[in-house]
Amino acid sequence: MDISYIINELAEDRENYFNAIAPPIIQSSNFAFKTVDDMRGAFADEYSTYLYSRGLNPTVDILRKKLAALDGAEDCLVFNSGAAAIFAAVLANVKSGDHIVSVRKPYTWAQKMFNEILPRFGVTTTYVDGRDIENFERAILPNTTVIYLESPNSWDYAIQDLKAVAELAKAEDIVTIIDNSYCTPIYQRPIEFGIDLTLQSATKYIGGHSDTVAGVLSGSAEMIMRIFNSEYMNIGSGISPFNAWLLIRGLRTLPMRLQHITQTTTRVIDYLKGHDKVEEVLFPFDEAFPQYALAKQQMEGACGLLTFIIKADNVEQIEQFCNSLQHILMAVSWGGHESLIIPKCSGLPAAAFNPQHKEHRSLRLYVGLEEADYIIKDLERGFGMMGQ
Repeated sequence: MDISYIINELAEDRENYFNAIAPPIIQSSNFAFKTVDDMRGAFADEYSTYLYSRGLNPTVDILRKKLAALDGAEDCLVFNSGAAAIFAAVLANVKSGDHIVSVRKPYTWAQKMFNEILPRFGVTTTYVDGRDIENFERAILPNTTVIYLESPNSWDYAIQDLKAVAELAKAEDIVTIIDNSYCTPIYQRPIEFGIDLTLQSATKYIGGHSDTVAGVLSGSAEMIMRIFNSEYMNIGSGISPFNAWLLIRGLRTLPMRLQHITQTTTRVIDYLKGHDKVEEVLFPFDEAFPQYALAKQQMEGACGLLTFIIKADNVEQIEQFCNSLQHILMAVSWGGHESLIIPKCSGLPAAAFNPQHKEHRSLRLYVGLEEADYIIKDLERGFGMMGQ
């Protein structure tokens, strides 16, 4: 299906809303019925009609159809956060006594679920280095029901061989789930490699304007309906109609934004790699990246998120660098219009900083929609203030 059609036309039945170019926000909590029998049918199958906006809503449905098509999936659900999508996807596929194999260092709230919440119900997790398929093979137990992936990871960009993991999981009757937030379905479509469920933080590139929090979960119609009728409805974590409308708006410019960000990122990486205060740059589409060949094999592109290791003897130098930036904002997340940076040391007590530990000297940079020279000039300002 053509991406231009998906973004601009799919699911937009404009004749049903006065031929308006932009779809309406159906900001209604519930929906009326003409007959008792009609209402009876809605109670029996809420997945096929509009009853209450905690479940289905017309504005949200336009977004669902577009996002499912982008993922190459049969259906999808849209949540009020990426964390909610992760929680529902995993919870739907485990029961007491089950075991999960996860890549190491997944998204913070996924790891919190694995370490603190699921063990209360007898579900255990083994973390593996997902860069080697043999690590998955060794970690699988008779009670393993889920393999959880994040490719690339959002700090060191570790990549998993999606086709190999999917084949292994299917042979063992294990459900595969991937966090695809880094690539979006524009640059990577895990379902095409055999992954069962693909999710992403729509807060980031899908929204694109840093004004909406949301998550997407895509998969087979059977799996999505099962999650809708259980975890989605019980937790009540669906997105609001207004936020769904904002995401539809974000989709209109998604390919163009990614293209611009990708081009700018290339220039920023060239600058960083040539700077005498930068020890290393980590980026999946950089030829020096250890998994560059695999990245090129299963990703169509890489966007604006990269990590660089700064040469610093103490934490104060990193703080001076970050505090001196005037245009690159210090904040979490990525995917919006603005460039962002987050130093790894911000998650450490200052006394725990160890300059011998490369991770402590890591800074994650998101390249936004500003021009390359504008971003580079700000980075140069930061480097110039180190040690002053």
